[in-house]
Amino acid sequence: MSIWYAIWDALPFEMLHWDFMKNALLALLLMAPLFGILSTMIVTGRMSFFSDALGHSAFTGIAIGIICGVAAPIWAAVGFSVVFALLFSFVRSRSNQAADTLIGVFSSSAVALGIFVATVGGGSFTRYNKYLIGDILSVTPGEIGMLALVLLAVIVFWVFYTRLTLTAIHPQLASSRGIPVGLSQTLFTAAIAVVVTLSISSVGLLILNSLLVLPGASARNVARNLKQYHGFSVLFAFLAGVVGLTVSYYSGCSAGAAISLGLAAIFAVTFCLRKVRA
Repeated sequence: MSIWYAIWDALPFEMLHWDFMKNALLALLLMAPLFGILSTMIVTGRMSFFSDALGHSAFTGIAIGIICGVAAPIWAAVGFSVVFALLFSFVRSRSNQAADTLIGVFSSSAVALGIFVATVGGGSFTRYNKYLIGDILSVTPGEIGMLALVLLAVIVFWVFYTRLTLTAIHPQLASSRGIPVGLSQTLFTAAIAVVVTLSISSVGLLILNSLLVLPGASARNVARNLKQYHGFSVLFAFLAGVVGLTVSYYSGCSAGAAISLGLAAIFAVTFCLRKVRA
């Protein structure tokens, strides 16, 4: 971290002379490929609302962790979210219900349980505001290190398990070729659960889903092949992150909200380009 700080101290960028801004920028550099890669998988696999449901489960895990006196409630949230994701995969594989129906069941149940746990005994809900809104400017070096490890794991999973793309596009074809569709989907849902949970305190539950959907959705508007699809998704996540962080610093607004609006603007532009190209 000292090298990272020294690099920006030597450059004439006023906002990056503050350590908390350097931490936030480094976190964004890790989040951009992380959200970009997962976004393409989520959009392709039509799992957009599932990531939102996982955010609700992460909030429930945090509430349980705080009530139980866990020193670091985020780890209780990680555990609860992974269990939630695995339970969803289990029910989905053994049900004839549509995926969006099951997601609605799990999402509504998770958020209801979270609110119940957070307010039981007349507890105050205000202590959870930081998880709803998020604050990437308060990210710590320890959290940055954890994001780096998660990014490395996701990249390895993505590179060495390319069959996941076929599983998302055409599960029946993937199964006929001997690809373990159930295992692939389970690993994927668990990966989303970990990323969502570790990011919730930085970007906030209320807008987290936009960061997991909009990069891939925007890339899909302009990409002509799979390579461009992944590349544009990561690029859009990076651009929105840097612009959002800059806007947040000079305007005093929420960084997460600024990043999300930046992604929305990118989607609008790419949608217009798609219409022109068509």
